[in-house]
Amino acid sequence: MAGTNRVYAAQLAGLPVFGPDGESIGKVRDVVAGLRLDQQPPRVLGMVVELATRRRVFVPMLRVTSIEPNAVTLATGSVNMRHFHQRPNEVLVCGQLLDAHATLTGAETRVTVVDAAMEPTRTRDWVLARLAVRERTTRLTLGRRRAAMQVLPWNEVAGLGLTDLTGQPQGAGQLLMLFDTMRAVDVAATLRDLPMKRRHEVADAMDDERLADVIEELPEDDQKELLAYLAEERAADILEAMNPDDAADLLAELAPAEQSRLLELMEPEESAPVKRLLAYSSDTAGGLMTPEPVVLTPDATIAEALAHIRNAELPAALASMVFVCRPPTETPTGRFVGVVHFQRLLREPPAELVASAVDTDLTALRPEATLSEVTRYFAAYNLACGPVVDPEDHLLGAVTVDDVLDHLLPDDWRETGLHDVADGADGAVLEEAERA
Repeated sequence: MAGTNRVYAAQLAGLPVFGPDGESIGKVRDVVAGLRLDQQPPRVLGMVVELATRRRVFVPMLRVTSIEPNAVTLATGSVNMRHFHQRPNEVLVCGQLLDAHATLTGAETRVTVVDAAMEPTRTRDWVLARLAVRERTTRLTLGRRRAAMQVLPWNEVAGLGLTDLTGQPQGAGQLLMLFDTMRAVDVAATLRDLPMKRRHEVADAMDDERLADVIEELPEDDQKELLAYLAEERAADILEAMNPDDAADLLAELAPAEQSRLLELMEPEESAPVKRLLAYSSDTAGGLMTPEPVVLTPDATIAEALAHIRNAELPAALASMVFVCRPPTETPTGRFVGVVHFQRLLREPPAELVASAVDTDLTALRPEATLSEVTRYFAAYNLACGPVVDPEDHLLGAVTVDDVLDHLLPDDWRETGLHDVADGADGAVLEEAERA
């Protein structure tokens, strides 16, 4: 195998994976190792690779031809395309081994695993030969300089049996460092593959804003499980940090008593838009809409409108359109005047008023419009975003095309990916042989 003779798992996570002809396959999400009962270095069985469809598959190490600092290359052949499932004798190096607590062999020194180094053997196998560890801080060492990291042979670190890794208390610092470079949707997919205990540790360590972003990308059952695990006060804080439409969708799935309790714990200004959304059926424009589009008054300038849609935190679909209304500009607004499309903003002089660029001919959706009607509306007008207006011409919110797709796709689309990938028979045989 070409490439380096020592690879650290934390550096491997996130690397792109290419086929023998340079075609993009996906990204490395974790490394799978088979733990042993003795203190010998465990064999690396393969990698968990996430495909473009979000499906995670197991790639045996025998299929890996090179590991470079910026990419992993696979050999020609088939890979089993079934969704990866961890087996009882396996450990996810990034997901379970990093941040694990252990001791040094023959000593009382307690350490935390910071990283794990893979090294090839003469038989073409890869093993977790070394561990990067740091001495754990205690009350007696709080005033000292942070302990230096050591890279030690595997057999010099004790207490890393499979039972220890799945049952001991662990931190999540190293895993969170990996998540910092990943999109929320990728973090959510990784979180789903972690053991429940580890998933809860990561949730405890995440800040509210980041956890809210991740929860929005989880399947419904995982959302409810994670919200039920959190203390009520923190669950309410997470709901406040979520987009109101996503928070409303989640609350709608809870028991009425639990829903009411969480709404009571939320700040009134945060719960008010969520309550309005809960009044509509989830498969109508009112239930699909977000109550926080970009709303400006007619006397705002083109430059102001462009400044609003430049906001990096604004979803792309919402940035495609500015809604012009009479005061107040908080939904439900004053009288709805019309919309200004993003492309029109680019063509107008910055000092001009948005009133001069308003499209007053675009038909608005009514909150009771069905999902089928909303879908036809987007197809007919070629829009990424559309206004929802009540009979008194007050803007209530905006429906975006991603919300429509979310409700059109099967309920389990986040778990299975957009396409059902056929299993590869040759890949299945190779996987069974490699993981046996």
